[in-house]
Amino acid sequence: MTKEAGPGVPEALPRTLRMLSERVGIATIDRLWIFPPLVRGRKEWGLVAASAYTVEDERRRLLCAPYLAERTGQGLSVVHDLEEHGEAPSDRLPRVMDGVVRRAGDELGEPREVVLEGKPEVFEELMREFDPTLLESGDPTVDPAARAGLGRAASS
Repeated sequence: MTKEAGPGVPEALPRTLRMLSERVGIATIDRLWIFPPLVRGRKEWGLVAASAYTVEDERRRLLCAPYLAERTGQGLSVVHDLEEHGEAPSDRLPRVMDGVVRRAGDELGEPREVVLEGKPEVFEELMREFDPTLLESGDPTVDPAARAGLGRAASS
């Protein structure tokens, strides 16, 4: 599978970012790492990692939001999940992301780092990079099974 091997699913990343912000809360997000998606035709796989503040100021929770999206003649399916992968001192998380990239080889690519520091205005600026129609949740073509979890939908 190669990057940019088709149109992908432009709704996938902004909807995953919105889900992450709603479930975790923007005020608790320190940084985001947005990995380039893997695209094949009208199917897309991606990953957004986040560091979230903890009670201890120097530590951060590491969260990952993988997604799988596909546009078919049946409509649009965007399936995303949110997984917690532990805690680490805040200064170690950039090295953790470097390790993720090294272990994945060429498959993931270098992530874009966005420093939020819990500021809603920074998140809003990031979201303005996307066409607002991509976030319309009233789209009847969105697969309701998307809420059932990424693992189950990805295996079907």
